[in-house]
Amino acid sequence: MSTSATTSDLPTTEMASLKVEQEQQQVKRGTAKRDALRANEIKVQKLWEDAKVFEADPDPSRESFMVTFPYPYSNGHLHIGHGFSLTKAMFRAQFERHQGKNVLFPFAFHCTGMPIQAAANKLKTEIELYGCPPRFPEEDDSVRAQMEEEIAQAAVVSASTKDKSKGNKTKLVQKTGTGIVRQWNILAKMVPLDEIPLFTDAIHWLHYFPPIGVEHLKKFGAGVDWRRSFITTFVNPYYDAFIQWQFQVLREKNKIMFGKRNNVYSLVDQQVCADHDRSVGEGVGPQEYVLIKLRVLQPDHGQARHEKMAALLSKYPDLPVYLVPATLRPETMYGQTNCFVLPEGEYGAFRIDSTNEIFIMSHRAARGISCQVWKDNVHYTKEFGKIDCLESFTGHELLGLPLKAPLAKYEKVYTLPLLTISMGKGTGVVTSVPSDAPDDYVSLKALQDKVDFRAKYDITDDMVLPYEVVPIISIEGYGEASAVFMCEKLKIQSFNDKAKLTQAKDETYLKGFTIGVMTVGPHSGKKVSEAKPIIRQEMIDAGDACLYFEPESIVVSRTNDECVVAATDQWYLAYGEESWTDAVRAHVLNGEEFNAYGARDRYEYVVGWLKEWACTRQFGLGTFLPWDKQWVIESLSDSTIYMSFYLIANTLQGIDNLVGDSTKSPGKVQPEDLTKEVFDYIYRKGPLPETRIAQETLDKMRDEFRYWYPMNLRVSAKDLIGNHLTMALYNHAAVWDNEPELWPKGYYCNGHVLVDAEKMSKSKGNFLMLDETVEKYTADATRLACADAGDNMDDANFSRDIADVTVLSLVTEETWISETINSASLRTNGELKLMDKILLNEINRAIAITSECFANMHFKDGLKACWYELLNARNDYRAWSKDSDIPMHKDVIRRWAETLVILICPICPHWSEMLWKILGKEGFAVQAPWPVDEKEDPILSRQAKFLRDSIKSFRSQAGKAKKGWSKASILVTDSYPAWKVKLLEWMAQQYSAEIGFPASLMNDMKTWASENIDDKKMIKLCMQLASFTKKEVEEVGTAAMDVQLPFDQKSVFSECLKYVQVQLDLTEVDLINLDVDTEAAAGLPEGKIENTTPGKPQLYLR
Repeated sequence: MSTSATTSDLPTTEMASLKVEQEQQQVKRGTAKRDALRANEIKVQKLWEDAKVFEADPDPSRESFMVTFPYPYSNGHLHIGHGFSLTKAMFRAQFERHQGKNVLFPFAFHCTGMPIQAAANKLKTEIELYGCPPRFPEEDDSVRAQMEEEIAQAAVVSASTKDKSKGNKTKLVQKTGTGIVRQWNILAKMVPLDEIPLFTDAIHWLHYFPPIGVEHLKKFGAGVDWRRSFITTFVNPYYDAFIQWQFQVLREKNKIMFGKRNNVYSLVDQQVCADHDRSVGEGVGPQEYVLIKLRVLQPDHGQARHEKMAALLSKYPDLPVYLVPATLRPETMYGQTNCFVLPEGEYGAFRIDSTNEIFIMSHRAARGISCQVWKDNVHYTKEFGKIDCLESFTGHELLGLPLKAPLAKYEKVYTLPLLTISMGKGTGVVTSVPSDAPDDYVSLKALQDKVDFRAKYDITDDMVLPYEVVPIISIEGYGEASAVFMCEKLKIQSFNDKAKLTQAKDETYLKGFTIGVMTVGPHSGKKVSEAKPIIRQEMIDAGDACLYFEPESIVVSRTNDECVVAATDQWYLAYGEESWTDAVRAHVLNGEEFNAYGARDRYEYVVGWLKEWACTRQFGLGTFLPWDKQWVIESLSDSTIYMSFYLIANTLQGIDNLVGDSTKSPGKVQPEDLTKEVFDYIYRKGPLPETRIAQETLDKMRDEFRYWYPMNLRVSAKDLIGNHLTMALYNHAAVWDNEPELWPKGYYCNGHVLVDAEKMSKSKGNFLMLDETVEKYTADATRLACADAGDNMDDANFSRDIADVTVLSLVTEETWISETINSASLRTNGELKLMDKILLNEINRAIAITSECFANMHFKDGLKACWYELLNARNDYRAWSKDSDIPMHKDVIRRWAETLVILICPICPHWSEMLWKILGKEGFAVQAPWPVDEKEDPILSRQAKFLRDSIKSFRSQAGKAKKGWSKASILVTDSYPAWKVKLLEWMAQQYSAEIGFPASLMNDMKTWASENIDDKKMIKLCMQLASFTKKEVEEVGTAAMDVQLPFDQKSVFSECLKYVQVQLDLTEVDLINLDVDTEAAAGLPEGKIENTTPGKPQLYLR
């Protein structure tokens, strides 16, 4: 018996140890390729850093190219969404380096605003309430279950009633549907537990996260000049001085004003809630409504539900009581027939101090109006944010009330039920104009037609039946009651036909405003668009209406407060001022001066609507307004010209000095010496200031600014078009109003990124942090997957499968090139074969396509050309070499490899750097010149396509052959039948280099064929050939209409015959030119002969 033990004989502990070891070895083997790539990336990044390859200084002999990216907010780690957008800047920067330009790509970190301060305050509260480390109530399973149930129920109630006054879910709860979010737990995923208490100090965040951001971006191979990096806020005294100077200049130019303005506002935070201070509602602004005063008359039907209203009217006889629906269409009030409320809604009677009136409205709307101005800077209520509720009502208690509606035809209208009212929008009260509002018409008609419906809500006949539609606006093609017309046209039966109602509403509202004409009132005959503002103002002046504002859609602050619109004393930037706007618009529309990369209309639109912007607040981190220290400059206003600060940050702060420690200043500049006069000298051609700063240092900073500016390209996600990007244009136009040549030259915006075709979500497990993604897939594979994800402003898709497969692809190509490039088996002399020439031509084609794509920010298409198609071209060449027993040519392979390495370098620079060394090249790949485009030979390209397409077609034909057939003839012809020649010549006459084929081509073709082709069966063939040729022309150009091919088909096959034979797994292949080899052609099937045309050979198997 053997003394060696089998695994089954081993003790349990040894078995466990062996199993762990086996698993570790398996994991190691499974990640070996990735680990090798990561090791190379770390090595390459060290080489780059030591050689300072991305540190860019002015060089008058070289063209500059400056690209920037909006600095990310530093309250956590970067994720793949940051990485995806960032790659657009990284790719373009590297591409321009290869063009020989002096490229600067700087980067910084944004800390201004409320989020960090709010998070620090929240953490402090958690520790105070629950200890350190905290023991949260939800750690008890039963308590947690109860809390989650309450959250879920609140969500259901909120969704069903849309009454946002009852509380809101946080942003995280909205994303997950349920959950309890604690700041401690958020931080626990990013920092050591024992360090979390330090984050109760907001300043600690500024010292902790930005340096981590630097390290993560270095691992990503971002190619940044880190000498120019910084953080914002007063913590960095250099940047603080810069922003103070910017605002002094803006004030000097009368771009900053002070006064009461309507802004989105948080009552909890007691300040304006700017975009970056929001967890929900970024980009949402104030919406103006007109409140129509429908006076409540004495109840006249003796219904018990009106007792509370009767008591209110009796108690306050001197205060008129109004239901106040909010409308965007005051010009339609002539057509009122009734008023709607939500039967289950909750309303209040609120005292309006400024007018001595009582408004019936939702509690949510009352909260908002208490923060707003009635007129002449007088608020609606005595105390800002406070309003007296004199009585509460359900919607049911308001039904059936008689009302006096201003401008209405009817002396008295009634309050009726409407079940689709949203208590989260407007006042919860809706006035009814059934002539021009499809919802109103359908709802009124339902009450008039359905006795049971009226009875359910105690609505008597006289409250509904006498009220007919009142025509007020004439619309050509729609009549004088457009709502009735559209409801009948779309066959809308009830208010449950929501999609149709939306369509009807959108169409009637648009047509009514643009082409409608008033038919009633003193403004009869005027266009609605002209009458609307006049009627609005007349109603306000008469006391029949007043203004009310609320956010366009829900806005929730970082402190989880649903925001209102408030008129507050505020410093604001006067965006929208006519001359300022005109200057920006002219720049945006100037295609020679500003490249919008396909989004010009979006910038023009934003320039058209962007108006006064609150630029300060009284809470959060930032720079204090220099002339009014109670205000802090908000985050969208201290980030508009900071791109110019990069150009002096290397002198002021330098490397590893994000917070601006003055003892590390390379230029020995003290922050207090950065006066307005100093900045004016650097940036605005001001006179030499009296200062302790050396003139040599001042001149260096001034010269750097003049060398690098304007920035050539700014890359961003599309959601910044509506704020930051357009505001940056405005601020450049203000600070450098006399030097428009310094304004931004180009903005490129991308869409959001999905992960595996789904929105990123922690609950779905596809929320990818940048650092973790790099470690899992390598930097280069991650970058390639970002390039493959897509461009332009459509949402892109980051595929983890692509990243995973790329790891294998990179290692495979590195191995093949290493083993092949110096192989002794390669050909080194002799005339180049056709396939050698084809590969060289494919290389030239790839260079041209990639150059154009990268220059225009089309990285997905560029990746296809410089990676996938070049690899495929090499694969075809390699297969030809193997199948034909002809060695590959050394010079051709080296040309291919060197081209591939540089073309892919903007996307996979670490891999390129490694291969550059393997190829024996000097210097760094990232500093190598772009491959020379030796111009694509279109005839060679056609030959290559001809060969590829033919083999593909032959495979299809061979697959249908009888078993055992192993011999074949390739049939070619150099001439078309006469009818085809006629057709191609006719098509060539229809083609224009400017517009291509006319849209009527196929119809014209049908007419031409009927006149020139006698055989009706041939007409169908003509149509088929015309359709096919049209597509060919779109792909390869007018050569597709040549009546003779520019190359010898038989010669192409002759050079590659053995290759074709092996590819098709045949024992024998010969060639037959049907025009010449008449004897060989005899006896061939007629179908094969007929289907053989120039460029479309046939395979005859036997």
